[in-house]
Amino acid sequence: MWGRRRRRAVRVTTLIGRGTTVVGDVRFRGGLHVDGVVSGNIVAEEGAEAMLTVSEEGRIEGEVRVPVVVLNGTVLGDVHAGEHIELAPKARVSGNVYYGVIEMAAGAEVNGSLVHAPAGGPAGALTDGRERAEAAEEAPGDR
Repeated sequence: MWGRRRRRAVRVTTLIGRGTTVVGDVRFRGGLHVDGVVSGNIVAEEGAEAMLTVSEEGRIEGEVRVPVVVLNGTVLGDVHAGEHIELAPKARVSGNVYYGVIEMAAGAEVNGSLVHAPAGGPAGALTDGRERAEAAEEAPGDR
């Protein structure tokens, strides 16, 4: 639709199932699907093709740094999706969302800032989100 490029699907290689709680950071490559709870940060390996999917029952209590994110659950922390993020109707984010491309369905909630920060942007575009969000809030008329 309107020149949109089709994302190449990433096969799910890791599953955190319903009723499972992971305490600590998760580093991965490939596809990660979360139906349970992760109390820690989720980070894709540098340069790896990676995609995170969080179902309606899924919950992440920490920061997310993954190129492609499909969210229909809850994230309590900042989300850094350098390439693409899809916020489905039941998505809830309590934190800032840094994105290259965003799709947001009716019903999705973000309690924080939406900051355009493409992966190919200036060096450090995704390294210090708080400074970028503060700068965006201080100078809203400069856009």
